[in-house]
Amino acid sequence: MEPKWFDAEINGVFARTWQWVCHIEKLRKPGSYVSATVAGMPIAVVRDRAGVLRAFYNVCKHRAHELLSGSGTARNIICPYHAWTYALSGELKAARRADDMETFDKSEICLDQVQVEEFGGFVYVNLDPAASALVDQAPDLAAEIARWAPDVAELTHAKRLTYELKSNWKNVVDNFLECYHCHVAHKEFVDLIDMDTYDVRTHGIWSSHFAEAGKQENSAYDLSGATISQHAVWWLWPNTCLLRYPGRGNFMVLQILPDGPERTLETWDFYFETPELSDAEVQSVKYIDDVLQQQDIRLVESVQRGMRTPAFDQGRIVFDPSGTGLSEHGVHHFHSLLVGAYRTLVGMDDEGAEGPDRLVPSNA
Repeated sequence: MEPKWFDAEINGVFARTWQWVCHIEKLRKPGSYVSATVAGMPIAVVRDRAGVLRAFYNVCKHRAHELLSGSGTARNIICPYHAWTYALSGELKAARRADDMETFDKSEICLDQVQVEEFGGFVYVNLDPAASALVDQAPDLAAEIARWAPDVAELTHAKRLTYELKSNWKNVVDNFLECYHCHVAHKEFVDLIDMDTYDVRTHGIWSSHFAEAGKQENSAYDLSGATISQHAVWWLWPNTCLLRYPGRGNFMVLQILPDGPERTLETWDFYFETPELSDAEVQSVKYIDDVLQQQDIRLVESVQRGMRTPAFDQGRIVFDPSGTGLSEHGVHHFHSLLVGAYRTLVGMDDEGAEGPDRLVPSNA
């Protein structure tokens, strides 16, 4: 993949879509804040004193220093460079030694806002000011999460795992969106889940995977005390993966972040009923970390190496019209959304005519 195409994807895909930031627990109280990087841009999300959720470019209007780091609580936003002070609603409150300047009007200065939304127990932002609300783009997704994970907003963060993959981000998403490979590459997962009930469905900008937990002992982790007997997974375009595994009350967020033409950063955040993990939860995290993730990393890195060769141009999508979970229609759904983004990105019209600045992807 050429670097120019990677840069175009950051601007044309990730800067125009809803990107996951955190669980709502970090932003419940007035004054709470979280900083993040979205499509290469520094962003801050805050709960202002009136309880309104707001997001800004995390950049001081004076000399562009970043304002907030990490997460926490604050009464005001104070720049650590020259101490310009902003209200949590974004207005400039004070600028040291500027009051005597006749041409300086604090009321004209405000942090640049970014779209922000609470959705399904989590907080998302979108850098595109023209983007429609996430609840409008995915009207049924929040209801489905609420149905299968009604406790999601009350869970608490317990652990984060981070991985660096030698693969383009799209290969990682492809791999997540099909279980055609599961019997071959994930024998422990197949042991955990009743694969006869595995079902993959696509909807607008998201897709879902559902299955019942297996009834027999399995080699992944202990389910003897499980209160949840379903495997429920949702993928939200383009790179957010939401998961609920069999076990005690739980939720996981896998975020797939492009880090270069052939590099991807993955973060797995685990939310449980308590920050202290039960023995079964320790086993489940260890299974994902030591087994499932290692299997998938080997798969996508091998695919990336294969795509560099002249032996691969374009593979076939395996589709089962009966709707089995072993079909790759979830991958096709992702590719269709990606092609739509490419058309917008390169200025192609509805008939497929080439725009003046069209980039031609090679093994993108």
